[in-house]
Amino acid sequence: MPLIHVYMRAGKPAAYRQAILDGLYRALRDSLDVPEGDHFMTITEHLASDFRTGGAYGVLRSEDVIYIDITVFNTRTAAQKATLFRRIVEVLNEKPGVRPEDVFIVVHDAPKENWSVGNGLAVA
Repeated sequence: MPLIHVYMRAGKPAAYRQAILDGLYRALRDSLDVPEGDHFMTITEHLASDFRTGGAYGVLRSEDVIYIDITVFNTRTAAQKATLFRRIVEVLNEKPGVRPEDVFIVVHDAPKENWSVGNGLAVA
């Protein structure tokens, strides 16, 4: 049940944004074996004046960088997350053509008792 939010500069066409969401879903299915229909994703676009990036950590990012926040149950292993990172970069490079250097990912682990996915009920 990953919850994903993507932050990016404004100006890309709808097809580009849709390819990002489709690619993320594909990477989740391939890496974390999420169930069919597990689509909980949003994109927020920012004006260039409200969006910064840098070359920290030896990575030369462009203005096309995308920041991806993924919140998952805290049951995912470090190996699963490493596989997810690689797969996201692969699929987003294929389509819509995001450079690997421009994919910045953070995974947040949350215990199941911190989740309610509907009806005000905690996840069991």
